[in-house]
Amino acid sequence: MDAGWLLVLTIGLLLFFDLTNGFHDTANMIGTVVATQAMTPVQAMLLVSLFTLLGPFLGGTAVADVLGEFVRLDDLPARFGVTVILSGTLGAVSWNLLTWRYGLPSSASHALVGGLIGAVLVATDPQHVAWGWQALREHGQWLGVSKIVAALLFSPLIGMALGFVLLRLARLLLRRARPRINRRLRQAQWLGTAGLAFAYGSNDAQKSMGVITLVLLLGHRIDHFEVPVWVILACIASITVGASFGGWRIVRTLGFGIYRLRPLHSLTSQLASAGVISGAALLGGPVSTTHVVSSSIMGVGAGERPRGVRWGKAGEILFTWVVTLPCAGAVAAGIQWTLRNWP
Repeated sequence: MDAGWLLVLTIGLLLFFDLTNGFHDTANMIGTVVATQAMTPVQAMLLVSLFTLLGPFLGGTAVADVLGEFVRLDDLPARFGVTVILSGTLGAVSWNLLTWRYGLPSSASHALVGGLIGAVLVATDPQHVAWGWQALREHGQWLGVSKIVAALLFSPLIGMALGFVLLRLARLLLRRARPRINRRLRQAQWLGTAGLAFAYGSNDAQKSMGVITLVLLLGHRIDHFEVPVWVILACIASITVGASFGGWRIVRTLGFGIYRLRPLHSLTSQLASAGVISGAALLGGPVSTTHVVSSSIMGVGAGERPRGVRWGKAGEILFTWVVTLPCAGAVAAGIQWTLRNWP
């Protein structure tokens, strides 16, 4: 295949990855407000799309920089490096489609990181992955894969704890409130959804932006690593289209499958999720919106009535959290091996 067409194919596949990302992540942000009837699905989609777009423009692209630099392919032939990214993205897309088929809120972040690592390990040696373990041991710095894994590991735990605390605090402050307060809480969810979408745009929506920029750099279409504006716009558009066409399976899981949500639960879970995702973005740590939102809902439920949390569904989410990275990596490794040995 001509190098130019390979570049176009890889970028197109990454945009399709964003489409599958929309099945998961954007649906996570609107699931709670749809469940509490604070917004219609169309209103929620429009609000989320707008503030997701503002995220990378106003919040920076630090997370895209991390995702675009944790695999080191610049010393490989350009065509070979782009093929490795193509294989890794195919692994991530395959896993996203499988989990969407069964309505499981898996992490697109895990899938893309696992896919790229799996493809690199089959294509070349482990030195082409910026693991970051040595810097962590010697200097206490979180870099490369160590930084990504730490962010993906700790963010759901912090989200659950913060959801628990915020729900308890809100119930204490509103203990004398009358039922009509629910109307105000539904209105406040507009702000909560906007804040969560902005946090998502400044963090989790930047995964493919960073990788597309890496592809452009390998293909000598840009001379230094900086996310172009058209890449930001294209990725956000793909995510939005994906959510509008396929995200409702995940909406049902998060809006109705973990805990019976009311306006107070929805608002506190939004605030907890937005706080965790924004904090990680400031540190350049990529997180999974899927798992942060899911865990914050569990924390909110546990803060009110632990027995009301559907822990079986929570167990399914935890299972996908554990297996996503290695499974996507294995699929990508198989694809890369096939391409390498293609006659």
